[in-house]
Amino acid sequence: MKIALFKESRPGETRVALTPDAVTTLVGDGWEVVVQRGAGERAHFSDEAYAAVGATIVDEPTGDVNLRVNPPTLEEAARLPEGSLHLSFLSPLLATDVVKALNDRRVTVLSFDLLPRISRAQYMDALSSQATVSGYRAALAGATYFDRFFPLLTTAAGTIRPAKVLVMGVGVAGLQAIATSRRLGAKVRAYDVRSAAKEEAESAGAVFVKLGVTADAVGGYARELTDDERVQQQAALLGEVANADIVITTAAVPGRKAPILLTTAMVEAMGEGSLVIDMAADGGGNCELTRVGEVVDHHGVRVVGMANPPAQMGAHASFMFANNVLKLLGLFGAKGQLNPDWNDEVVIGVTVARNGGINHAPTAEALGLAQVAITPDVKEND
Repeated sequence: MKIALFKESRPGETRVALTPDAVTTLVGDGWEVVVQRGAGERAHFSDEAYAAVGATIVDEPTGDVNLRVNPPTLEEAARLPEGSLHLSFLSPLLATDVVKALNDRRVTVLSFDLLPRISRAQYMDALSSQATVSGYRAALAGATYFDRFFPLLTTAAGTIRPAKVLVMGVGVAGLQAIATSRRLGAKVRAYDVRSAAKEEAESAGAVFVKLGVTADAVGGYARELTDDERVQQQAALLGEVANADIVITTAAVPGRKAPILLTTAMVEAMGEGSLVIDMAADGGGNCELTRVGEVVDHHGVRVVGMANPPAQMGAHASFMFANNVLKLLGLFGAKGQLNPDWNDEVVIGVTVARNGGINHAPTAEALGLAQVAITPDVKEND
């Protein structure tokens, strides 16, 4: 069977869903791989590199399995073969028109952002791998835009105190932002509504901020704050934010609008020359003043809305993403053939639609359709 690798059409995107090394693995497993001309060039993977490992370079690829980083446009979706399989960061609730177009063609639709958060799925977790890149780039953006040093410096011209960084959100991206800011010499404090985040933040080198507001949910994740808790949280955060030189916000909710963590009043409490690096700008931003892809100057504080931060490091972001693709595809087929195990919770979890039915309940609701649940076979004990 044939795997098609597409050139990303999102403006500014540098990533590609498969690297030449990943293609080597797939070809060795019996798959035919076709690559759209120029698909990897922005991540420094040439057409010649793909051809050298057994891929065929074409202008308009089609395959039994179709791979992208970002969702296709409606025009691109209309060109996918009926009955084929599509995998990307689809965010189906934000792309219901694309989901409908694919489902009308009876395409099996898979989305990385629906991957179950279980230990067995960690090797397939593209959300985490790309968040690692984003957290790293957010810390570098802080150092780049900040017009002072990050580290403590003792010089003949005087002593320079280290920058004070506050990281909001101690997930994968937040931990990477903490570690990178620490390597650059900053003093780092971190905040998260999850109790378990304290140990994680401290292990990365930050001082954890306790505000008396927690929102622990099942599995170590965070639940949504109530209105009263949000008011209490923001009041307690005001002093922390005001004392920071750089605030890095990393709270993203896959497929949904990012939560507001920084109000305009908080930004106005910061000192002149301070920075907000909003890593969640693509999802609407964690700061009320954020505009994606822009730097907003508000009373001397700059708010940097990072647009698609993983694309700033296309080569390594693609390397990590491609490894996630290989691991997930391994559950859907092997030896050149699709043969998904519909009893596997990961296979079920990432599937948005198949056979003309919407399997993901929130997407079905958004489209006004009845959910067609995938029910695992019940195996009776001998």
